[in-house]
Amino acid sequence: MTITANMVKELRERSGAGMMECKKALTENGGDIDAAIEWLRKQGLAKADKKAGRVAAEGRIVAAQQGGKAVLVEINCETDFVAKDASFLKFADAVAGIALASGAADVDALKAAAYPGGGTVEEAAKALVATIGENIQVRRMARVEADGIVGSYVHGGRIGVLVALKGGNDELAKGIAMHVAAMNPTYVTPEQVPAEIVAKEKEIALAQMTDKDKQKPADIQEKMIQGKLRKVFSEMSLTGQAYVLDTASTVADVLKKAGAEVVSVARLAVGEGIEKKEEDFAAEVMKQAGLA
Repeated sequence: MTITANMVKELRERSGAGMMECKKALTENGGDIDAAIEWLRKQGLAKADKKAGRVAAEGRIVAAQQGGKAVLVEINCETDFVAKDASFLKFADAVAGIALASGAADVDALKAAAYPGGGTVEEAAKALVATIGENIQVRRMARVEADGIVGSYVHGGRIGVLVALKGGNDELAKGIAMHVAAMNPTYVTPEQVPAEIVAKEKEIALAQMTDKDKQKPADIQEKMIQGKLRKVFSEMSLTGQAYVLDTASTVADVLKKAGAEVVSVARLAVGEGIEKKEEDFAAEVMKQAGLA
């Protein structure tokens, strides 16, 4: 299989390994990027998959909340300039309010919901396209409802988080939401890590053992491996991470002190998972000027 420059680039971004190591990893694994990442980790050339989702579209994350009910909505546009436009911001805030009030459970239901002044949310988006001149998409939404405390946090309109707690207070819920925005944990607790991930991480830990380590008694090797796994799963999990507002404590410590428990978490980041076309602006200018 031909290993392309784009494949090498993506692997470098995801693994943090060098160009030649990435090319070798892809060659050894038939161009399979996920397998190549695992191969690099086994060789000790990559700590983890750094890719959290390619942020590739512009737009805004908006939130609306009333008591124990809260929503996040992602609305995309083509440029950062439009994402700051007053008409776009007004539309985004209106859609967040509709998402909360309508009880829409998913984005399709939200698009079909009534928009003030007539028509649906989707029709209002199309009307805004005609006004602004860019493609506007109501792309995703998340809803959290709880009998306990619900906290929300939106960072710069780019990342939004909802956190529902059993116990605790509003300040703690917002603090946990800020932590999730900053650290983006994959799981709430280490116990939630799927068995297949546990097995794969154990395989990687075994592959990373030195010859000297492999000469140690089996029970010592197992303790070493379990220690590595605990560290990896803590880094993946909300409760195992150092709390961003008090790095001397873990999130689990903070929750325990407050007598609180995380019930659910939702996090959206603008453009997550959308591959953005790379623009050659010089060529575009020449094209518009009739020089290309």
